[in-house]
Amino acid sequence: MQIKILAIGKTDHPAILKLMEEYGSRLGHYIRFELEIIPDIKNSKSLSEAAQKEKEGELILKKIQNSDELILLDEKGKSFTSIEFSEYLQKKMNSGLRQLIFVIGGPYGFSESVYSRANGKFSLSKMTFSHQMIRPFFIEQLYRAMTILKNEPYHHE
Repeated sequence: MQIKILAIGKTDHPAILKLMEEYGSRLGHYIRFELEIIPDIKNSKSLSEAAQKEKEGELILKKIQNSDELILLDEKGKSFTSIEFSEYLQKKMNSGLRQLIFVIGGPYGFSESVYSRANGKFSLSKMTFSHQMIRPFFIEQLYRAMTILKNEPYHHE
């Protein structure tokens, strides 16, 4: 199985980039992993919130195959402990799924068409984080899940 993260808009903060690279590299020792950045919409300031979500949604859906499982990182999604999340990933790996895609949307969330296509929604917290900050947090959680599955000493319960 491959895990892919699709994220709207580039990150230019060096510390965030460094964390993403660090945990992405670690994660690559356990599973095929890819982070794909979808460029910000040009002239988005002239668009309404709904129009911006719609344009971002079109770009997201172009990256998805019919066989992909699509999970949105959304504040209204299901919450997991790290162990529960690792168990979820193990079930997906055991199911024969080829690609599991997690999407980090833009500042306004997702269009209705993306919600309609999604197979689920996960929340990392009841708090709201910037769509830039959530990237290293989520990559670290993917790494943590893999170390839990391998019974490695990274996670302490």
